[in-house]
Amino acid sequence: MENEIKDTRKNFRKEREGVVLSDCQNKTIVVEVTRRTSHPLYKKVVKSSKKYYAHDEENKAKKGDKVTITETRPLSKLKRWRLVKVHGKEQQS
Repeated sequence: MENEIKDTRKNFRKEREGVVLSDCQNKTIVVEVTRRTSHPLYKKVVKSSKKYYAHDEENKAKKGDKVTITETRPLSKLKRWRLVKVHGKEQQS
């Protein structure tokens, strides 16, 4: 029973969608992920954002692209994410 639980969670990794802020470094991109949450007391919808350093092996992503990143083992001091897919340019709204 215990082994079954471990096996189902084995490949369960977090995925995030965000916008590339920087692609200056070789094989590394900085991705800003914005999420919307409701304030616990006042119920106003608040935007909060966080930066993630992600590994981009082929330097595919460019500044302004919308991308999907996933969790991975530590690759360097700051990199714990890797690029999965580039969706194209972010739409200006």
